[in-house]
Amino acid sequence: MWKRMLQLSNGNHKELADDGHGASANVGSSMVETEEMAARLAGPGSAKAEYAPALLADFEQIYQGGAVKPPRLPYGVLKVADMLNNAHLGGMPAESKRSALLMALDAGGAKIEDILQDAIVRQRVLNDYEEARQRDLQNFEAAIQEQNAAIQAEMERITGQYMARMQSNLDEVARAQNSFRIWQKRKQQEGQRIADAAACCVPEASSQGGLTVVLERASSAAAR
Repeated sequence: MWKRMLQLSNGNHKELADDGHGASANVGSSMVETEEMAARLAGPGSAKAEYAPALLADFEQIYQGGAVKPPRLPYGVLKVADMLNNAHLGGMPAESKRSALLMALDAGGAKIEDILQDAIVRQRVLNDYEEARQRDLQNFEAAIQEQNAAIQAEMERITGQYMARMQSNLDEVARAQNSFRIWQKRKQQEGQRIADAAACCVPEASSQGGLTVVLERASSAAAR
């Protein structure tokens, strides 16, 4: 009997089955919040969709879409540019090339004033288009910066929520650890109380060392 009591005291027994009631997990709504944020900040009304600059047009489209249309000339400034880059004039000195070009224009009945006016109109149209696209780009940049600021604020808000949840989890662990340490102290006191009571039942036994020592002492006394 004493050996059996020694075995129980040393922990050589089956543990009680868990009752199956664990702490319930907190199901967060982080995925829903993330999806809602993405839909709100990148939806149809986002800066990308509303302020994104249009594709840049080619030069002919720009000329035809300008507020002032270039005059229709048989020898416009673009025609002169093509003639200037003609392979037949390649390698010629600049002054010789200019003289040949002026001769061709004179022979074709072109007026220098018309060519210069064509050049002024086209340059103006290109400058107007550039200014308009520059404004579009600035508006797009400002809208994106505003959107990024909103995203940053949303990230900080959600990060703060996550940090609060993490701290709450750590606080729960700390409370559980503190409760366990308190229980361990109570368990030591309870074990000493049991050992003291058992020592009274065994002649010449001391409760110092716990119940195991008392039971070993009782087992030795019984064997004699």
